[in-house]
Amino acid sequence: MTLPTLTVVSGGPGTGKTTLAHELAQTLGCPAIIRDEIKQGMVLSTPGYQAGGDDPLNHPTLDAFFSVLRTLLSAGVTVVAEAAFQDRLWRPNLEPLTALADLRVIRCTVNAASAHERITRRARESAHRAAHGDLDLLKAIANGQHSLDSWEPIRMDVPTLLVDTTDGYQPTIPNIGAFATGG
Repeated sequence: MTLPTLTVVSGGPGTGKTTLAHELAQTLGCPAIIRDEIKQGMVLSTPGYQAGGDDPLNHPTLDAFFSVLRTLLSAGVTVVAEAAFQDRLWRPNLEPLTALADLRVIRCTVNAASAHERITRRARESAHRAAHGDLDLLKAIANGQHSLDSWEPIRMDVPTLLVDTTDGYQPTIPNIGAFATGG
């Protein structure tokens, strides 16, 4: 039996990761496991939840996310996984999965103005985004306390593809799908 593929969709805030992950999973015909969607489910079952600071749901979300990935990959399921995947925070959890799957990384990129506009729009349009600190992120950027360039990509020796999401996808979805399946 061939190992399933784990395609990790990564990138900084506002780079189009979630949208690409859902579209890629639909193209491939496999599940998309989205870290922020798992967290949002936890928020819905946590009365009085308040985002910000040392968020008490961050570690349980991380644990649930990787538990779901391990379960699916162990069952031979090809998966698209989406989260920011900064190297220092995520590599320790990704490395063990290389024994279960053929790991491929997609790194979403976009110019800072487009990322900022996307973060602003989703914070304004989706009440569910409050759990993910978009307003705090926008304040930190405005105050010079955070830069969208501070995101640190995964540094693993696995196939990696840069995808510009500024206006559609470059490369195109069929080419991204071919990368994800090893073509």
